[in-house]
Amino acid sequence: MMSILRVTNLKKRYKTITAVEDVSFEVEEGSCFGLLGPNGAGKTTTMEIIENIIEPTSGSVLYRGQPRNDSFRQDIGIQFQHTSLLNFLSVKETLYCYQKLYRKPEDFEWLIKRCDLTPLLDQRNNQLSGGQRQRLMLALALVNRPNLIFLDEPSTGLDPQSRRYLWDIVKEIKKDGKTIIMTTHSMEEAQYLCDTIAIMDRGLIIAQGSPAELITRYFNTNTITLPLRSVEPHLSTLDCTYQVDGLSISLQTANVDKTLSLLISCGVDLSEMSVKSANLEDVFLFLTGKNLRD
Repeated sequence: MMSILRVTNLKKRYKTITAVEDVSFEVEEGSCFGLLGPNGAGKTTTMEIIENIIEPTSGSVLYRGQPRNDSFRQDIGIQFQHTSLLNFLSVKETLYCYQKLYRKPEDFEWLIKRCDLTPLLDQRNNQLSGGQRQRLMLALALVNRPNLIFLDEPSTGLDPQSRRYLWDIVKEIKKDGKTIIMTTHSMEEAQYLCDTIAIMDRGLIIAQGSPAELITRYFNTNTITLPLRSVEPHLSTLDCTYQVDGLSISLQTANVDKTLSLLISCGVDLSEMSVKSANLEDVFLFLTGKNLRD
């Protein structure tokens, strides 16, 4: 699959701060690319440079193999995390207004169907719930028929139902052949939506790959948790590391089937067992640390 976007040695320095140190990556056409990182990692600055909102100190961004020109902004859609809308306009009026800004706007009926806005068309913007507003913002990002779509924290603040509904819409947009670049603090969101993930920290990309590749690369074990009383007599026979926490014991194993077979052969009661596989959040915390940053 060919790259639609190539970022090479991107840097952004201010007077006393280096926001982006040295960032390079490629985005395949028709994929969803996720940019993850703690606060202050440089994600937003990187996105704004790629979107052609701010200039880099050095480095290059190629779109379809060429430097970005005036038509680039006609070919991209952006869903900002925070956008002010005119409260006195309805959803329908807002969509019509945005359509007038572009030479070849998307079909109105397609927009409202894709983002499920039909019941909301006559509601004013200030009457929308968080989930409804995010669906409208997504429709506005699609209004110019973009091939490349930027989503900045698309589901922040949404309840689980609204969040999952929005994710399904994003999945459908990708099926239409669109390319998506997104930032998110939700590891679940990234694991569900993204084909490729780049984890940033302190202005650098410190890891990149598919969610499955990253999990396998940094965590090759699963955790089996059981009551300590049921396992303690058999610890000497278990070929795995473990950690005791109060009345529970957590066994780390690369082969769950083998460990379970051994526990069963020892007569260990498994009725209170839980098994946890590593996920993207484990990878994120392993790479960036657990300390809160401002």
